[in-house]
Amino acid sequence: MSRQDGLFIPPVAGRFWLLLALGMVILPHLTRQPLWFSVGCAAVLGWRIMRDLNGWALPRKWARVLITLLGISAVLSTYQTLLGRDPGVAMLTMMLCLKLVELRTMRDAMVVIFMGYFLVVAGFLYSQSMLTGIYMFAVVLALTTALITLNHPQATLGSSRRHLRTAGGLLLQSLPLMVVLFVLFPRIPTPLWGLPKDAFAGRTGLSEEMTLGNITELADSDEVAFRAVFDGALPAAGQLYWRGPIFWATDGRRWTHMRRLQMDRERAAEYTGFGDPVSYTVTLEPQNKGWVFALDLPGQLPEGLADVALTMDFQLLSTKPLHGVVRYGMTSYLNYATGALSRADREMALRLPEGPNPWSRVLAEGWLSDGLSGAELVERALQYFREEPFYYSRRPPPLGQDPVDQFLFESRRGFCEHYAAAFVYLMRAAGVPARVVTGYQGGELNPVGNYLVVRQSDAHAWAEVWLPERGWVRVDPTAVVPSDRIETPGDIQRFASTEPRQIHGTALAWLAQGWQKIGQTWDAIDNAWNQWVLGFDTGRQAELLRSLGLRGIDWQGMALLLVGTLAALFSAVALYLLAWRPRAADPVAAAYRLLCRKLAKAGLERGRAEGPQDFARRVASARPEAAEAVVRITGDYVRLRYGRERRTAEEVRRLRRAVARFRVS
Repeated sequence: MSRQDGLFIPPVAGRFWLLLALGMVILPHLTRQPLWFSVGCAAVLGWRIMRDLNGWALPRKWARVLITLLGISAVLSTYQTLLGRDPGVAMLTMMLCLKLVELRTMRDAMVVIFMGYFLVVAGFLYSQSMLTGIYMFAVVLALTTALITLNHPQATLGSSRRHLRTAGGLLLQSLPLMVVLFVLFPRIPTPLWGLPKDAFAGRTGLSEEMTLGNITELADSDEVAFRAVFDGALPAAGQLYWRGPIFWATDGRRWTHMRRLQMDRERAAEYTGFGDPVSYTVTLEPQNKGWVFALDLPGQLPEGLADVALTMDFQLLSTKPLHGVVRYGMTSYLNYATGALSRADREMALRLPEGPNPWSRVLAEGWLSDGLSGAELVERALQYFREEPFYYSRRPPPLGQDPVDQFLFESRRGFCEHYAAAFVYLMRAAGVPARVVTGYQGGELNPVGNYLVVRQSDAHAWAEVWLPERGWVRVDPTAVVPSDRIETPGDIQRFASTEPRQIHGTALAWLAQGWQKIGQTWDAIDNAWNQWVLGFDTGRQAELLRSLGLRGIDWQGMALLLVGTLAALFSAVALYLLAWRPRAADPVAAAYRLLCRKLAKAGLERGRAEGPQDFARRVASARPEAAEAVVRITGDYVRLRYGRERRTAEEVRRLRRAVARFRVS
């Protein structure tokens, strides 16, 4: 390291690795921040690179203070607070970048590196996927390499490979300790600390309410909602209705659920299941909601998931939001009949607001005047959707004050929410109790892992009507739209196929198959990551310990097991270090030791305190015939081992060849 103005200056190689690691650690965060923030951070990083290349002067203290205040003010004005995940990470990222404006000492470099380590941890607040883990491992490797390079006095860019190898070795040595802590650290019911509320962004295609007319373009999301592994054969696509939020109340446009009704645990959900139930295991992605999804109709509470209630309208609800990946076993009946309808439930299932959508009321009352039964009214409404020119469209026109009337008699274009809401409105107007059910429909079969992948784009809405002879019956009015009136080709298979759909490919068959196989394999790996890393909860931990012969161990026993395992691990490392004798890895030193061994066999042993040049002079005096070779080899050794000039690989090879050819009688 050089000295300038009484300060230690980090070496060029160290600054290179520091800037590289810094760029890697802030890159994912820049994609989540406003454009002005990303441009500002990139500009500071670029300025620092140009400053190191051209030797520009650092800004004065007043300028650095002004830039910092402007940055804090900008973050505060953007987020209106400095607390929480997004503003907190933005502030840390900005401070890390601004530290480059005054970076000139080893202390500054150390501060930047440890801030970088902390920002790596903050990155997992946004994503805990396997790709994120791999990328963050690369970031930690770069930061550790920068730490080693900065503390190596003779570090050059040419020696980066050696320092990178050293950093990799350190991280690999930490893996056993990491595995022991991950597997044996007790999973207690409550976390040790809290996280900001915005650390759990909701990632679901469903909503707390459903409003017609506000969404004029339906956007797809390939993000996974959950995966399901079935114990037996996979049900047909027409039976894959994953039950979620249920909406009872409406003002003619907006549909909401009845919290009092749903959370009334005193009223048991009554039903009778027919045939053999379907058993399966669900791995649910974080959603920041309390919704627990199951096939219609859930036959039990989830296994492995606590604090979940089955409401009287057959929805599974957790008492707290599900912030992490959860795994639970389920049993559902695909054929069932529900119990009687109470007077209060009937009133709620028939309630319509006065005023809105008058023509829809007239249409339904006309059907009712024909003396049709409840089942016949359902069929008449489905026939209306089937025979009239209704279209399934992801880009329906906006709706006005009477959205159901406009949809039924004017636009006749919409997606599942339009059809479900209009159907339930017609049924209630005709005197048939009805409600809107939302959730997911279908899924993609992954043959690599033999499980079903349900994505956010599979979010769906359908209806339920109550018929005296059967109870609540599922009706999907979207599914009756003829395939030639579905505007999006990909949706034809979704609503018309009797088998779960496969992951789609491209136009070229061989390329489609290859791409499909890659996607399925990667999703299977991602599913395993969810199962054994993100979903490694108390149940998974107990399952693993049972497989190792440890049964019935509580968390206090886990703590003792953890301490004992760590003690054994550290003892083994200590014994290894005591028994290990380091060997010089320097090829120049190894070549000189070989020369000394050859001379020792000839009776010329080097003394413990004898330097190389003194030893060479003694050998030359005792064996004049070997003097020239010994003096030349010793001179090359001293120059290559202790000289200031950088040695080349060819010079090292030349020294090793000279020692190998050396002979002394």
